[in-house]
Amino acid sequence: MVYLYIENAGEPFGMQLYLSGGMIHITALRRIILLIPCSLLYRQTMAQSLGDPIFTEDFGNGTATYAGALPAGTTSYSYVAQAFPNDGSYTVMKSTASSGSVWWSAQDHTGDVSGTHGYMMVVNASISVTDYFYKTTVSNLCPNTSYEFSAWVVNLLRSSDTSPPNITFTIETTGGTILNSYTTGSIPLTSGGPVWKKFGFNFSTPANVTDVVIRMRNNSAGGAPANDLALDDITFRPYGPVIDAGMNTSNSSTLTICADAIQPVNLHASVNSGGYTTPAYQWQVNANNSGWTDIAGATSTSVTVNPNTAGTYQYRLAVGEAANFSNTQCRIVSSALTVTINAVPQVTTASNSPLCVGETLNLTSQGGVSYQWSGPNGFASALQNPTIANITDDNAGTYTVMVTSAAGCKATGQTTVAIGSRPSASVSNNVSICSGSSTVLSASGGVTYQWSPATGLSDASSPNPVASPAATTTYTVSIYDASSACPATKNVTVTVLKPPVANAGPDKSTVQGNGIMLAGSASGDNITYQWSPADYLDNPAKLNPVATPAHDMTYTLTVTSNDGCGISTDQVTVKVYDKVIIPNTFSPNGDGINDVWNITALESYPQASVRVFNRYGNDVFHCTGYPTPWNGQSHNQNLPAGIYYYLIDLKNNTPPLRGWLLITR
Repeated sequence: MVYLYIENAGEPFGMQLYLSGGMIHITALRRIILLIPCSLLYRQTMAQSLGDPIFTEDFGNGTATYAGALPAGTTSYSYVAQAFPNDGSYTVMKSTASSGSVWWSAQDHTGDVSGTHGYMMVVNASISVTDYFYKTTVSNLCPNTSYEFSAWVVNLLRSSDTSPPNITFTIETTGGTILNSYTTGSIPLTSGGPVWKKFGFNFSTPANVTDVVIRMRNNSAGGAPANDLALDDITFRPYGPVIDAGMNTSNSSTLTICADAIQPVNLHASVNSGGYTTPAYQWQVNANNSGWTDIAGATSTSVTVNPNTAGTYQYRLAVGEAANFSNTQCRIVSSALTVTINAVPQVTTASNSPLCVGETLNLTSQGGVSYQWSGPNGFASALQNPTIANITDDNAGTYTVMVTSAAGCKATGQTTVAIGSRPSASVSNNVSICSGSSTVLSASGGVTYQWSPATGLSDASSPNPVASPAATTTYTVSIYDASSACPATKNVTVTVLKPPVANAGPDKSTVQGNGIMLAGSASGDNITYQWSPADYLDNPAKLNPVATPAHDMTYTLTVTSNDGCGISTDQVTVKVYDKVIIPNTFSPNGDGINDVWNITALESYPQASVRVFNRYGNDVFHCTGYPTPWNGQSHNQNLPAGIYYYLIDLKNNTPPLRGWLLITR
């Protein structure tokens, strides 16, 4: 009985072949899928455990559209740097997207670690079938050892293929003798898009062979359209029985733990029977992707390892024939077992301690993604940096935070908070003083004292300083007990009262019978004011009373501080002029009645200016002081009867008197 494997789109399935009634029966999974003649029996075994690749051809990667020709002798085809090679030509490129509608738009099989696609070999097969797609020599093999030779192939044609790709994989001596071979058969068209398929076979080296030539021969004629394909990821690696590996009591292939819970890990494996006469074993480790290295002394199917620092550790068992085991190209390896050790958080904690009662406590922590605080007085918080306002003595003590990392590992941190009490202190009451005077401030309840600001104080460190501020000032005293850590603070305000200032305003003048407002003003704190005498004033208790004196008067404004900060006085004189009475008619006809223009009280204004104009604006009379009443003449000539106009300026800072005057004869 023989086992066959084929991978379709990257997923392997097994086939069992057995002879019955002159036919080969192939069973795939749980059903019989095909009957083939005995002459097509494949000498191929099912893939089991593999070693590291001895040879890999993935055609590289880069930024150029075309990678360039393969080394001489690698293929019998001619290289061209174009999207659609002619029959008998090949290219090495990233994608067939620009190759026209006959081909599928295909990219290389695996891409690369950067996430960008690498190159693949694209072939338009020749008419001849004597050519080969690829060959290379693999050296330093072990005799009597099994190997796998495989490649990924995609049929590029979309809808018509007169001669599908058909490839023979051969293992040859360096002299050209074929040691073993496998033929893919026709690789059919695919629907819906390009499908990469893995083809290959296993063989064992003869006793005297250490170097072989691997070759992929073309079995199908080219044409239009026919036998157009792409190759990628050609590999040659050791092959052997299945290795089942696991950790601890299970067959789990992964284990994730935190660094504070590190424990020994038991690695174990079983190797299916067959394949090796005298098997040898070696456990290997790949710590943090640094590469595979042997674990000293780990040469059985089980071993206990003790990874002790955070990181990722991969373990595998290498198996081979004892006689060839020193040659790594003769070993197979198990699937990797992965132990991930996550670091515990590196916790840092702090606070703004020491503090005083009434202040705000700030707790801080770093190192994780979540936090859980606990502390005195029932404190609990899930914040990274919590605060407690208006603290008391009950908030003093040790605070603990549990920090959790993104990987779920936990660690704790602590910070101790000290809280000091304040002394029971008192201070004197607010006080008012007159400007230029002083007062004694007092504080008690402490050992030392400090007043601020020091301006106006006799001693800023005295419990009872003398305060003489020039302006109202609020003093703050810090009162310390023997510890001098947490002072009590108190405030006292010294209000400086401004002294009274009286201003009676400028002197005034008025005409008898007319009132005049006095322009008094006053300043100072908590004051009253009064005019004296009160004669002829409408209200002597207001700053701007109206005075209507019958004669000249001098008034005194008195401003008094109600807090005993003094009295201020100022005076103002009110000049009272007689009232001028101007008649508007007189008759200078010599009859002794109203022969002159008598203006009552005008003699009281010796500086007064009197002018009379006719209707043409001509000045017909003027004088200063009006010593003699006007007789109606101008230049000793009687003026004709009629209306005239007068302008009298009393020269006492009052508006001129204007009006008309009628002369009759």
